[in-house]
Amino acid sequence: MDDTASADTVAEVGESGPRASLPGYELGALIGQGGMGEVVVARDPKIGREVAIKRMKAKSPPPEAIERFLREAKIQARLDHPAVVPVHELGYDAEGRPYFTMKRLTGTTLQALLLDPAATTQRMLRAFTDVCLAIELAHEKGIIHRDLKPANIMLGDYGEVYVLDWGIARVVGTDVPTEPGTTVDTVDGTTQAGAILGTPGYMSPEQLRGETVTGAADVYALGSILFEILAREPLHPRGGAAMPSTLDESTPTSPAQRAPQRKIAPELDAACIAALAHDPESRPSARELGDRVQRYLDGDRDHERRRELAAQHLHAAEASLAANDRATAMAEAGRALALDPESAAAALITRLMLEPPREQPPGLRREIEADEARFIERHARTTMLSYLSIFLLVPIVVWNGVLQWGLILAILAIAGVLVTAAWQIWRRPVRREREMVLYMLANALLVSLAGRLSGPLILTPALACMVIMSAISYPLFTRRPFLLLAVVGLGWVCPIVLELAGLVARTWRVVDGAVISTSASIHIGGVPTIAFLFGVSVAVIVIATLHAGTMARANRSARDQLVSQAWHLRQLLPRTSV
Repeated sequence: MDDTASADTVAEVGESGPRASLPGYELGALIGQGGMGEVVVARDPKIGREVAIKRMKAKSPPPEAIERFLREAKIQARLDHPAVVPVHELGYDAEGRPYFTMKRLTGTTLQALLLDPAATTQRMLRAFTDVCLAIELAHEKGIIHRDLKPANIMLGDYGEVYVLDWGIARVVGTDVPTEPGTTVDTVDGTTQAGAILGTPGYMSPEQLRGETVTGAADVYALGSILFEILAREPLHPRGGAAMPSTLDESTPTSPAQRAPQRKIAPELDAACIAALAHDPESRPSARELGDRVQRYLDGDRDHERRRELAAQHLHAAEASLAANDRATAMAEAGRALALDPESAAAALITRLMLEPPREQPPGLRREIEADEARFIERHARTTMLSYLSIFLLVPIVVWNGVLQWGLILAILAIAGVLVTAAWQIWRRPVRREREMVLYMLANALLVSLAGRLSGPLILTPALACMVIMSAISYPLFTRRPFLLLAVVGLGWVCPIVLELAGLVARTWRVVDGAVISTSASIHIGGVPTIAFLFGVSVAVIVIATLHAGTMARANRSARDQLVSQAWHLRQLLPRTSV
């Protein structure tokens, strides 16, 4: 749609036909008109460009109307800004009516975009920041627009933004008082006879009261426009209700409150409320308003607000940590760090990651228990091999010659029970404490009987150490190692005590500086005994190595995983906070 540098009429009129000629221009169609003026498209043959010519319609306009018309042209020419349409020439036609030529614009008004559901808020906000800078320039030059509204803002086809219709602009220090009945503009851009200057719904309260206005009046209008961009509905109702609504200090000015479904950013909502303050002195300048919107567009979404939210999340994290809810504490601290990388949340996250909790949270406890179960499964497989190795020694025992088959069969029976128990633990690692105590009593009995097989001072201590090494990984004995030591130690000491008390036959003696050890169940002597001692020693060494290797690999894996996780998590934190 073609529009003009004036927003007296938004729609293209499209008339063409004979018109009073202007020297040096070829006049074309009428493209806009208002109460006193009209705009036609023309061609400048000397340069070969199209321009827009605004001129007065009345053949004999009153002097005050001519003065206002000329003031508009001169004000517009004084504002050298990309968002103000440049004026090329000011003159009079053959009938003595003033006119001025401007750049011919093509595009659409902000008013039309607000009615278009496909128009994006981002595009309108970018245009809004350009308008704010243009108005700031005008204010610095002592010019107040006094009629800012969406119909007077045009967005060009190639990213241009223009502030239109400076017809009722006031030059500070030079304006004469405005007489009643001059003009009143409507929301759609047309100008009619009326009692005030401006457009109800966008005029500031002081402007409606007839007070001398400052640049703050334009800022109020900008706030009204911003409200409409964000909420997609006018701040004040149309028609006669606009003035009472503007003057009513209780009228809500928050677009987020008016249109919560649009999820308006809090910093934009706050900027709009500030611009619409009832007190002119409380409003920001046009530049400050534009800067706040630009910061939002640049991604700086209200640093102070983020810091406040970060502080709230950090407080929640500390409260959760005090209640030993580390999962919630970590989540809240992560949110705080995301909102404000410079907050103390980084130090709290480091503590949560690297320091063990005083009391394990339920979720962490379940994870630890699951990891312990996996380790016990691996350990139980090695333990089964340990007990099965006892059966491999049976041929060597028989080779030596058996004195007490009852003792040998008892050892094999207990070994079978322990193999079955280890297999059950492998299938279901989580066991009750009573079951694990019975399991260790069986191991202690095996140690006691082994002492009768080869004497309590030769191979039995090594066997006791192997049993302790195989059982210390179970949670019950990890927490209570003294219980494990007491049970296994009792199994080793009992045969010694019984022998010293003379209740059973002695299997060891100290004679002439030598310790003599014998067996109560097999013959001792010759190659078979050497093979037996050598076989038992190798079995104990191999089994101990397997157990130690399993525990060492588990510890190394856990340590490497912890160090790796800690290193990677530290990379997420600010360097100064680690």
